[in-house]
Amino acid sequence: MGKSSNTLRVKLIKSAIGRSQKQRKVLKGLNLNRLNKMVNLKDTREIRGMIEKVSHLVEIIGE
Repeated sequence: MGKSSNTLRVKLIKSAIGRSQKQRKVLKGLNLNRLNKMVNLKDTREIRGMIEKVSHLVEIIGE
């Protein structure tokens, strides 16, 4: 996973162009605003739910 067992490393692999406004807001909330950007996020139910909403656009690294 990420640096420790309670973090996730998430990478944006597809563009938000042509996606719904709701999906764009989720990506902004995850701080994924450029292609191939990777962020470390806390592993919480809320974050996992956000990732699930845009799972076709992102990739979880190391899980």
